[in-house]
Amino acid sequence: MPRVTTPGPFPAPTPASPAPTAAALAAHDLRHGFGNMTVLHGVSLVVQAGEVVAVTGPSGSGKSTLLHLLGGLDTPQAGEVWWAGERVDTLGTQARAQRRAGQVGLVFQHHYLLEDLSVRQNVLVPALLTGQDGSARARELLARVGLTGREDDLPGVLSGGERQRVAVARALATRPAVVLADEPTGSLDRANADVVAGLLLDLAREEGAGVLLVTHDERLAARADRALHLLDGQILEAEVSGTQR
Repeated sequence: MPRVTTPGPFPAPTPASPAPTAAALAAHDLRHGFGNMTVLHGVSLVVQAGEVVAVTGPSGSGKSTLLHLLGGLDTPQAGEVWWAGERVDTLGTQARAQRRAGQVGLVFQHHYLLEDLSVRQNVLVPALLTGQDGSARARELLARVGLTGREDDLPGVLSGGERQRVAVARALATRPAVVLADEPTGSLDRANADVVAGLLLDLAREEGAGVLLVTHDERLAARADRALHLLDGQILEAEVSGTQR
């Protein structure tokens, strides 16, 4: 996604929010656009530790843009992003990447595993980026996702569901405060989608991570604690969910 450096024609932002020290993830008045097109119109949200929040909405509503801003993969043109009580949108690119490696786990629709690395080595990547010895943690997580004995396999010999399970383990490798998932079951059949969703949500809740997932899958959204609906760059409604954990 291209980085935008020229501010869009946004109105003056609302006053800065107080530091949300108790939240795993928080955003305040996020505004962003591309060229003359405004994508987000002042989005604010909070995800508590151990809470799962789903974001639903049609294509083009701004969901992927929001996720990129919340994950520090892009910088908002206005507004604030907080991880575990620390404001991060004001950090430089390198500092933000370093914080993200330790504080944020990312799961995408496609697993994005490194094909030349083994399953274990893929899970170890976030720990290596933060200077941690993640060997024991990698073994623990691979056992939890049912891949004991597959540690030395390359991704090419795994099924799609197995690859996404590796991606879930990798996302949790550094015990992140925040887990962001973009259509994490979108490329899987229904059976594998149920398994991967259950692993992701159960493990993240047990770890106390705040989870925000973007999905078109109503069944997955129903397993969250809350569902936010994004339309035309604005959160229009929120409803209590969590009925199908």
